[in-house]
Amino acid sequence: MRKYILLISCLVIINTTFSFGQTVVNELKISPISNNFYVYTSYKMFGTKKQDANGMYVVTQAGVILFDSPWDDFPYQLLLDSIELKHHKKVVLALATHSHEDRTSGLDFYKQHGIKTYTTKLTDAISIKNERPRAEFLMDKDTVFNIGGFKFETFYGGEGHTKDNIVVWFDKQKILYGGCLVKSIDAKDLEYVGEANLQEWPKTIKRVQEKFKKPKCIITGHHDWSNTEVLNHTLQLLEENK
Repeated sequence: MRKYILLISCLVIINTTFSFGQTVVNELKISPISNNFYVYTSYKMFGTKKQDANGMYVVTQAGVILFDSPWDDFPYQLLLDSIELKHHKKVVLALATHSHEDRTSGLDFYKQHGIKTYTTKLTDAISIKNERPRAEFLMDKDTVFNIGGFKFETFYGGEGHTKDNIVVWFDKQKILYGGCLVKSIDAKDLEYVGEANLQEWPKTIKRVQEKFKKPKCIITGHHDWSNTEVLNHTLQLLEENK
C-alpha cells in the first residue's frame, strides 16, 4: 500500500499509509519562491536513504510551466492535480534539464495529457541510448520562451553533472533554475558523478556565473535551495574533489 503526502504552504494532506518493511512515501512538497514561482520536491528511497529531488513551476496567464519531473516511481497525476487544485490552472509546458530519471521520467505521461514537452537534442540522444522517456519538441541551441507574460531562456554552459545539463534563467525576476549542475549549500560532496565531467564542470559553473549576474534565487536539483552562494559552493566541492 502506498502513502501520499502533499505539503503546500503548511497544509498537509495524508491519504493512507502502511506497508511492511522499508517504506517510501509518494510525498510531494510545494514551497513558494516568490510571486508565481514554486519549488516542488519529490522523494525516492535508495536502500535505506531517502533522496529528494527539486523541480520548479511557474504560474502564468497562459497556464503553468513545469521544469523537470518527479522520480520515476512518483504518481505524476498527483503533481498535476496538486498544481491545479492550488492555482486553478493546468500545466501547459514541461521542460527537462537533463536526461536523468528525476528530470525526464514524467515526459511520456505529460505528453499523453496534452502538455508540450521540451528537452535539448543532446538530452534526447542520451534518452534514446538509455531508453528513457523523450520530449516531443527538441531544442538545438539556447532558446528564449515567452509564455503568459513570463520570459525565460535556457543555457547550455558545457558539461558538468552530465554531458547535457542546462540551466534556466528568468532575467526579470533574477531566478536561476540550476538543476543538478548546481550543488546545494548543504551538500558535503558531489554525490553521484557516474556521468559527470569533473574537468569541465568548474568551467561550466564559471560560464553560468559570468552570464547570469546577481541571481536573487538559485534552485538546486537536490536538498536545500535557499542559499545564493551555491555556485561558489559547487566550485569548492569540485576543488576538494581533485
